[in-house]
Amino acid sequence: MQKVELNYKYDGQVAEIILNDGKGNVLDSIMMRELNQLFEEFKKKPDLKIITFEGAGKHFSFGASVEEHTKDQVAEMLHSFHGMFYNLVNLSIPTLAKISGQCLGGGHELALICNFMFADSTAKLGQPEIMLGVFPPPASILLPLKIGSARAEELLITGKTIDAGEAEKIGLLNHVYEDKETLILETDGWIQKHILPKSAGSLRYSVRSGRIILNKLFKKNLRKLEKVFIKELMETHDANEGILSFMEKRKPEWKNS
Repeated sequence: MQKVELNYKYDGQVAEIILNDGKGNVLDSIMMRELNQLFEEFKKKPDLKIITFEGAGKHFSFGASVEEHTKDQVAEMLHSFHGMFYNLVNLSIPTLAKISGQCLGGGHELALICNFMFADSTAKLGQPEIMLGVFPPPASILLPLKIGSARAEELLITGKTIDAGEAEKIGLLNHVYEDKETLILETDGWIQKHILPKSAGSLRYSVRSGRIILNKLFKKNLRKLEKVFIKELMETHDANEGILSFMEKRKPEWKNS
C-alpha cells in the first residue's frame, strides 16, 4: 500500500502531496522513502512552482514512527528523515503545509521546513519528543529561526501542544481558517493569486536567497544534532526507556541519566 498520494494541478505547476497511511499519517520508513522518491522526481520538473503537503482525514501527521526510534533502528531512520529536509532545501521550490488536526513531532517538523504554514481551527501543533526522553533535531534549529528563541524553547523543553489560535499569534502559522474545506479552498485561491503568476525559475531564486541564513545554519547544525542524538542521547538509559515505555503503553521510569 502506498502511503503518499501525489496530484499535479494547474498543468504541473502545483504538486499536491497527501500523507495517507489510513491512520495518523505516521512518517515511517515507507512514507519517508516515498517522499524522498518524489523529491527526486521534482528535480526534473522545471515548471513546478509550489509543493503542498496535507494529511488525509482529520490529521496532518502524528509524527515519525516511535517504533523506529529504538537504538538499533534510529540511525537509519534519522538518515532517511533528515534526507527529506536536505532534499527540500536543495530543491528551493516554494512549499506550503495545509494543517488540520494533530501536527506533532516529525509531522510538525515537515510543516516547519515549509515556506508557508496554513491551518484550520482544529490544528494542534507541537514537539512532544521530550515526553519520550528525546529531542527533535530539525525543530531545534527551525523553531528558533521562525518564532524566536523564547517561544521555541518553551515548546521544545516542555513538549506542550498549542492550538491554531496561539500558533498564529506567535507567528508560527501564516493563516488560520474555520475548517478543512475552507482551508483547502482558500489555499488554492492564495496559490492562484500569489504563486502561479510568477516565474518558476525566479521563485526558486527567491526561496534560495530568502533562506540563505536558514539553509546555512540548518545544513551545518542538523548533521551535528543527528550525531548527538545517535552517539550520545541513545546511549543513555532514559532515552531508551522513554521509547520503550511508549511502545509498552506504561509510565516511564526515569533514572535521570
